[in-house]
Amino acid sequence: MKKRSFFVRVSLFTALFVTFLFGSSVMAQTTLTYSIFFPATHAQAKAGESWAKEIEKRTGGKVKINIFTGGSLTPADQCFDGVEKGISDIGMSCFAYTRGRLPLLEALDLPMGYPNGMVATLVANDFVKRMQPKELDGVKVLYLHAHGPGLLHTQKPVNSLANMKGMKIRSTGLSAKIVENLGGVSVAMPQGGTYEALQKGVVQGTLAPMETLKGWKQAQVVKYTTDCTNIGYTTAMFVVMNKKKWNSLPKDIQKAFDDVSQEWIAVAGKAWDDADVEGYKYSAELGNKVIKLPAAEEAKWEAAVKPVTEKYIKNAESKGLPGKQAVAEVKALIKKHSKVKK
Repeated sequence: MKKRSFFVRVSLFTALFVTFLFGSSVMAQTTLTYSIFFPATHAQAKAGESWAKEIEKRTGGKVKINIFTGGSLTPADQCFDGVEKGISDIGMSCFAYTRGRLPLLEALDLPMGYPNGMVATLVANDFVKRMQPKELDGVKVLYLHAHGPGLLHTQKPVNSLANMKGMKIRSTGLSAKIVENLGGVSVAMPQGGTYEALQKGVVQGTLAPMETLKGWKQAQVVKYTTDCTNIGYTTAMFVVMNKKKWNSLPKDIQKAFDDVSQEWIAVAGKAWDDADVEGYKYSAELGNKVIKLPAAEEAKWEAAVKPVTEKYIKNAESKGLPGKQAVAEVKALIKKHSKVKK
């Protein structure tokens, strides 16, 4: 009886010891929700999924991330607020969809002539690091990315500003101002509603990067792309985490998030450029045409959109924000990264 009692005590002690050694890692497993506005088939949804898997791998399974694509958890224009409020733990969407909420960051979306997605992505991340916008204080920024130059895709050929007059063009954020200054009528909507709007004639064109022609199948409902890269804008996008959730994570888990996110800046930038190439191919396969503007016409387009940047500076400065510095910073960063990635 005493012998049996001894073995029972030894077994209990062993179980407690094992729990002490390994129980913390089991208990520390965290499940997070990740809201992505892109459809599951989109290149950036796939990049987000691979980022999540890498986080799970680097944390040894201590973190599990459940992904909700296509705005199924929070719509595109509610994603940022959804992260702040804890509806989702992590979110990916566009800053422009919460227009007016993030005023300093609007500098990134100005028609600065971004050459490609990699440059735009590097510029966005460097800009936030240098400018430290207070409007992001309510979330943990993991990384940013931004698409290649926004171009004009239409159902009728646009060879000049005269062709743009009165044309209804889908746009978002500051790109709406670009449309208006080019003589068009801006119709604000997220990418998710653009295909149907073009199909039903609600709009006659869209201002967007080439990737949308395949990623969102919009090449099926347009026939022409006007190459206006000289005034190419971008749409800066965020991957952010709820601040309370971030602060609850152990330091080693936070480091894994930071390390992987830093690596995924280049992954996201490359994904944008690859998607633009696929957009060109897909559009060409459908028989769509690319219109290249002559130099004299390009100069007219540049002059037409110049007030967009000037107005941004004026509005930002009126709110006590360094608008002039923000624009100068973006221009300098585009020049810097364009040299490296030329």
